[in-house]
Amino acid sequence: MQLIEVKNRSEELAFLDVARELYKNDPEWVCPLDTDIEAVFNPEKNTYYQHGEATRWILKNSSGKLIGRVAAFINEKKANYNNKRIGGIGFFESINDETASKMLLDAAIGWLKERKVTTVDGPINFGENDQYWGLLVEGFTQPSYGMAYNHPYYKQLLESYGFQKKMEQITNEFTLENGLSPRFVKIAEYVMQRRPNLEIREFKPALIDGFAEDFMNIYNSAWAEFENFTPIKKEYVIETFRKIKPIVDPGLVQFAYVDGEPAAFVMCLPDVNQIFKKFNGKLNLWNKLRFVWLKKTKYITRVRVVVMGSKPKFQNMGLESVLTYCCFKHTITNTNVNEIELSWVGDFNEKMLAIHRGLGAKPSKKHITYRLELN
Repeated sequence: MQLIEVKNRSEELAFLDVARELYKNDPEWVCPLDTDIEAVFNPEKNTYYQHGEATRWILKNSSGKLIGRVAAFINEKKANYNNKRIGGIGFFESINDETASKMLLDAAIGWLKERKVTTVDGPINFGENDQYWGLLVEGFTQPSYGMAYNHPYYKQLLESYGFQKKMEQITNEFTLENGLSPRFVKIAEYVMQRRPNLEIREFKPALIDGFAEDFMNIYNSAWAEFENFTPIKKEYVIETFRKIKPIVDPGLVQFAYVDGEPAAFVMCLPDVNQIFKKFNGKLNLWNKLRFVWLKKTKYITRVRVVVMGSKPKFQNMGLESVLTYCCFKHTITNTNVNEIELSWVGDFNEKMLAIHRGLGAKPSKKHITYRLELN
């Protein structure tokens, strides 16, 4: 077997092709867009390179066939925490062979050790956790856009190497066939009626700067007490909003304001993977035209709730329920969507899981973020 660190354009393309090779017979897999994966490793497009670094490897067998890949990265803003120095691995793919997977993991771990890392998390993304995060261990059905998908045997490969579960990421789902839960609707409408100082605003792409500022303030306040949290910057939010602009439905991104103060938000995205499955990762001109046409025909029938949050002082007001209600009311009225995916929520986030239960959602997928202690 030949392990190659990615250094040139040919090797960058091979890194993308590894997944196409390993999943070519898997009917559930959706090839991520090449442009999305390449953006993760492009310092001009990924702001994490301002305070971190990353590298990649591909693995070939003796015949030159692609059989694996892996990436390693370190984010200096989050690396040093609680007497640990934390790095990450991600984009791990391998044939079902412990020798092959060990070669890949050894390379990534070795690179991180050179940077004095003592703790390795994976598989994770070199960016925020809304995409390509965690190992799928339950629910091997077609993934929604940005959600990690992998072969079932990866669990054994990582655990046999020594990785242990750090946290579970729960995804639940429900359908809109019978409308929203009456109890949930009653709670949301009650909150709106008794709070005249509450204002709900739909995201407007033309006002991206102001909404990015509000998103940043709410997000940084909502997640401040979580382990190893680093505040996001406005430029990252603007970059994210611009990235999703071609696929976003403004009615599925809602903000709540209390006495004019940004208080909470919810961001849902149409599951464009239902269209991207046809593209095999290639977003050329023809596929862009196909995407625009298919999106207009209401081809998409699933929505993914990507992220929601509220400032701590507003967290007992039921704002998340109100925002979710507004999004799904828009969905029922204006789209052909029937399936709602609520992804992913850490097993430590009981408040958000309670909202899922209130909606009548049922378990659909589970991912695991693993951790390897090197000392």
